Amino acid sequence: MRSSPSIVPADRLDRDIYLVLEDFGARAGCAWRETDEADSDLETVLQGLLSGQYVAVRIVCFNASEGWSRDATSDVADALAQRVVDSNDDISSALQDFIAGSGTRRFDVQLALPLRGAA
Repeated sequence: MRSSPSIVPADRLDRDIYLVLEDFGARAGCAWRETDEADSDLETVLQGLLSGQYVAVRIVCFNASEGWSRDATSDVADALAQRVVDSNDDISSALQDFIAGSGTRRFDVQLALPLRGAA
């Protein structure tokens, strides 16, 4: 029996792919976000979450070439929390809830307090 070459280039699947389960509200429910192949890497997902493009419920990562998949929700929540701490940017309440509910690391942040009447 002759082996046929794959019609899918090997390098397209030989990477980690991230998919986001998004909450579209009580009426519409949750669905996997339709994503362009080029936008399924970790960095693009992190940027999408930080910019408010997603209201994530769960994030799954898989690598078809290596034959594995896993729930990456807590890893992504921890990475987002670290970025927020490092950049000191404001984030949406939905993203705060996602990080608080899904993250495994706790980040202690000292907020600056205004000193009234200080000379």
